Amino acid sequence: MKKKILAMVLSLAMCCSMTACGSANKDTATSDGASSDKKAASKNDNGSDLAYIQDKGTLIVGITDFEPMDYQKGSDEWIGFDADMANAFAKSLGVKAEFVEIDWDNKVLELDAKSIDCVWNGMTLTDEVTSSMACTNAYCNNAQVAIVKAADKDKYSTVESMKDLNFAVEAGSAGEKELSKLGYNYTSVKAQADALMEVSAGTSDAAVIDSLMAAAMVGEGTGYEKLTYTASFNSEEYGVGFRKGSDMADKLNDFFAESYKDGSMKKTAEKYGVQAALIEQ
Repeated sequence: MKKKILAMVLSLAMCCSMTACGSANKDTATSDGASSDKKAASKNDNGSDLAYIQDKGTLIVGITDFEPMDYQKGSDEWIGFDADMANAFAKSLGVKAEFVEIDWDNKVLELDAKSIDCVWNGMTLTDEVTSSMACTNAYCNNAQVAIVKAADKDKYSTVESMKDLNFAVEAGSAGEKELSKLGYNYTSVKAQADALMEVSAGTSDAAVIDSLMAAAMVGEGTGYEKLTYTASFNSEEYGVGFRKGSDMADKLNDFFAESYKDGSMKKTAEKYGVQAALIEQ
């Protein structure tokens, strides 16, 4: 009888021991898993946009169709001064640039939602832009200019002479801001290219677009030979925008400085005819 009782005690002790070991192993596994998850979260939530972009391996660039900065010509590949510079910058980070067409009026929302990583598309450094994004130094000069039919060039040679016209302008653009400030009549369209089509079709009297785009898109030898640009509404500068608080703006400033110094930035600008607009870095 004593032997049976002893055997039962030993059996119970072994069961308790095995249960304790199992519990310890489970706790250890849970602890290790939580630790791994914590490290992964820390890697993505450490406040560094640079680390986030390098970790996922892509720099997602928000753009619109805007020759000579970002456009497609005969293929799905995006080219242009901004597109080429974005590709070179991404390569320097060890990642690939991906271009996504966005609604220009929603560019800040796209950034904050992480649908894109930056806005790099001949973006004017307005007060609204610089207060809602982490922006680079200016890299190109620009202006907002009026587009009219070539036959009307002499008739509409000043901003004042256009006060009774109906304009087409890209929603959320610097051009829209200028027209709104003046109280001129306008229709908002999705892109600057759409504004040109409105004037060409006669559904709008004039458009306001960036001078760099105007130089590339209208006049002799272009797809809009019967259009021309006249008066300037302002003078402005282009920059690249990242999420508010991002460390990427400083990183790109360094890249701009190096590219300007070694001549590659100027070479790219000459390829697309924007070298006169470059700002020294």
